[in-house]
Amino acid sequence: MRYFIEIAYNGTDYFGWQIQPNAITVQEVLEDKLSTLLKTKIKVTGAGRTDAGVHAKQLFAHFDCDEIEQTTELQFRLNSFLPKDIAISKIIEVKEDAHARFDAVEREYEYIVSLKKDPFSERLAYQIHNMPDVELMNKAAKVLLDYKDFQCFSRSKTDVKTYHCTIKKAYWKEEKDQLIFIISADRFLRNMVRAIVGTLLDIGYGKTSIEKFHEIIKNKDRSKAGASAPAHGLYLTKVQYPETIKN
Repeated sequence: MRYFIEIAYNGTDYFGWQIQPNAITVQEVLEDKLSTLLKTKIKVTGAGRTDAGVHAKQLFAHFDCDEIEQTTELQFRLNSFLPKDIAISKIIEVKEDAHARFDAVEREYEYIVSLKKDPFSERLAYQIHNMPDVELMNKAAKVLLDYKDFQCFSRSKTDVKTYHCTIKKAYWKEEKDQLIFIISADRFLRNMVRAIVGTLLDIGYGKTSIEKFHEIIKNKDRSKAGASAPAHGLYLTKVQYPETIKN
């Protein structure tokens, strides 16, 4: 039977989601604990891959095993077994062909920028020292909705077949001593959100114009865009699926 598992994690001490040699990852820890509790080798497939240091408030993964009689009990035991920086919110039975990655119809990220020195968010937000022009950054963010090809914001060495993404919303909001960038799309390229944030901050500081922003996207050249914002300010916040995946 197939199950979806809803996960949240602080990515500070992990080299991202996906299993890799000689580095601890969220997927590796989750598979190890699930395999121990279910007494069989469990492989999980995630909705996406977060990079080293990136956090997730909501990520789904699927796994196959024999019928689980009490998913709430497994959730409780799994949370007790997992480290404190990984939490399970839900385990639900889904259709046999439901896929955590390919059935996702929308993903949403937030990038948090701290406007003051804060020892409590130092590893959870990107601290800047000067206020950028938020109105100008929001004008630039709207430009993203006019394009589909975002090769200019993708990591150079990647194995994707297309750089096309449909961005559904992209905007900045001010909240107390923070700036929060919110963006949702049907899919994202590796490093895409951090590259967008870095480029938008360049616009906010007057280093790049909105006209130049159009050119960067059209040129499809990663070297023309801004530097990637640090990983620790990025959060995967939402992954949405059609109701049809449920049993």
